[in-house]
Amino acid sequence: MDNTPSPRRYGFFLVEDFALMSAASAVEPLRAANLLSGETLYDLSFVSRRGGRVAASCGAGFDTVEMGTGPMPDLVFVIAGGDPFAALDPSVLGWLRRLQAAGVALGGISGGGVFLARAGVMENRRFTVHWDYFETLRAQSEDYLMERRLFVIDRDRYTCAGGVAPLDLMHALIRSDHGADLARRVSDWYIHTGIRAADAPQRSDGPEGHEGLHRAVAAALALMETHLADPLTMEQLAQLVGLGPRSLARQFSADLGESLMRHYLTRRLDKADELLRQTRLPVAEVALATGFVSQAHFAKSFRAAYGLAPRDRRAQGRG
Repeated sequence: MDNTPSPRRYGFFLVEDFALMSAASAVEPLRAANLLSGETLYDLSFVSRRGGRVAASCGAGFDTVEMGTGPMPDLVFVIAGGDPFAALDPSVLGWLRRLQAAGVALGGISGGGVFLARAGVMENRRFTVHWDYFETLRAQSEDYLMERRLFVIDRDRYTCAGGVAPLDLMHALIRSDHGADLARRVSDWYIHTGIRAADAPQRSDGPEGHEGLHRAVAAALALMETHLADPLTMEQLAQLVGLGPRSLARQFSADLGESLMRHYLTRRLDKADELLRQTRLPVAEVALATGFVSQAHFAKSFRAAYGLAPRDRRAQGRG
């Protein structure tokens, strides 16, 4: 019996004048994952509005198929650069809404998040865009849950800032799909040894991340950060970082002085607190966005951590 997993079908929707660096940083790690694993883990296709050759800002280009043709993908990334606001097309936005209705996961790279937001497929989802587009997009709606992060994974939405940030996002995806060892081998293949966490700054004046941690602990922390809305179990974390559950738990406690699952819960509650204070997201949606199966469970956990109910926390405002 063949136990080889079916390849994940990833489509890359290219908007004319996209940045070649953003596209290459997204595509090449997936190609390398296929090469280094000896299996077709990712089946890649390139898509555009009308099909044919689509040129990057540097003049290089990709041959594409017309949107809506070919097999249904598992995940579609929109890659846009230049002025994504001027490039918005109603037919493309409608296609993205149809993909959402069909259950296709969606991603945005650089200005691609602008397309997703304007298509209305980012409702109650955290996301990011390149810093150059951030303020313009945020001014268009107070309901956008935008974060100044290198990349954001919120359930079935995957967004990143562009440039070389897709290297870090794809590392996170490969790590979640196939474990930390393959993700590390892919990053080493591209001499990408300084892997950045999701909350790394988009610009060079931001804070530094964790240093000096055991490799498995660092990998577990990164997995937690990208699985706030769909929490992993201890067993899943251990499998993905390549240690046994007990060994991972011991190493985590030795490095950080607290239990792994307690830290994970605290991180999810911290994000919930941030969403309560800084957004108008309904409390029930805050619970879902931070991985709680019921509002009652969320309220109990939040009260235990903060000493007050989520609605009371929101009433305090931004203080």
